[in-house]
Amino acid sequence: MHTTLGSDNLLIAFLIWIVVGAIIGWLAGLLVAGGGFGFVLDALIGILGSVVAGWLFPHLGISIGGGLIGSILASVVGAVIVIVVIRVLRRL
Repeated sequence: MHTTLGSDNLLIAFLIWIVVGAIIGWLAGLLVAGGGFGFVLDALIGILGSVVAGWLFPHLGISIGGGLIGSILASVVGAVIVIVVIRVLRRL
């Protein structure tokens, strides 16, 4: 049996991805002094942070745990890393 995502499901998945990314970026902005960057950039930072954590942690042998909570924690840590890198690069 072959199933595909319809355009409605794809749109909903994309919107959820953006909202979760924004929440993760916002949480990371709270943890790093200086606040966030606004909704759009916080969402991008949250999404990028998830990608960074998904790539970096396994390469370092770090496991925060499985499931939703572990994924959110790893994504927030990844987003904090992204924010710190952005701030360092802006100072150069």
